[in-house]
Amino acid sequence: MTIDVLVVAGTGIDTTVTVDALPVSLSDSVGVPPIRDWVAHTGNGYALGLHTLGLATTFIDMIGDDPQAELITAAYRRHGLHFDHRVSPAGTPRAVNLVDATGRRQSFFDGRHPAELRMPEDLYQPYLDRARHVHMSIMNINRDMYDASGASSSTDLHDWDGHNPHHEHYALRSELVFLSAAALGDRRDAVMRRILTDGRAHTVVATDGGNGCFVAREATPVTHFPAIRPDRDLAGLDGWQGWSSVDSNGAGDAFGSGFLSHHLAGAPLEECVTAGMVAGAFACRSAGTHTEFIDAGTLRRACDALR
Repeated sequence: MTIDVLVVAGTGIDTTVTVDALPVSLSDSVGVPPIRDWVAHTGNGYALGLHTLGLATTFIDMIGDDPQAELITAAYRRHGLHFDHRVSPAGTPRAVNLVDATGRRQSFFDGRHPAELRMPEDLYQPYLDRARHVHMSIMNINRDMYDASGASSSTDLHDWDGHNPHHEHYALRSELVFLSAAALGDRRDAVMRRILTDGRAHTVVATDGGNGCFVAREATPVTHFPAIRPDRDLAGLDGWQGWSSVDSNGAGDAFGSGFLSHHLAGAPLEECVTAGMVAGAFACRSAGTHTEFIDAGTLRRACDALR
């Protein structure tokens, strides 16, 4: 069977701690609400987001032989997501996220895979041969896979500073590139342009939280798209009443999955951006990382309401 999107690498466990404010004041002990563990990380967000939107999605990765791996595989069985993996001797990646009352977060990611670890060819090649599109998480274990497939490709660089060579490897080899504008400042447009001129990308999308996003394409100016305001723009739509931002964990991955679902369907850029913004806003409605994903019907109704 054909795979619409193969998501490569990027699952793990997030431990979320809710705090009053960021940064956290220095104290030996701080009382907090219940601490929760979630199946999370960027590949998880894209895979489950695309799967929920109805695309035939397969997810492959390397995780440990540990309790965290059992949480992951059980979760994907419940979701009906096709997940295949090999065991990493370093165990399953983890992160601790501090989240304040407004939904802002600070994440501490352990990145435990050894630098030399690579995903085995007998795991990824059979899936690459059947995939229309490949989304590459920036996890290093997949960095040698770009030339093993003729499918279109995307990546998410997250808060890349425009210099780190680890991120740059993915930036210059992917055809659709997502990143956050958070660390770029006044270099944002220049970094986006360099991805286009030095790499394979035809489109670069920089998300900027409440300021919306910026899109760069060849031979066109960088275009700004204002953020949607769900509490105002979608207030009368079924499922959006009383909307408020609870937790921004996973919003960028949700944006990317919404954008990508429309992009792969051949939708115009403006529709792809709207779909991404709606999906990202939807993800902010619930606590935890990747705990709620928008489905195709809700996304379609919201996008129609914003036309």
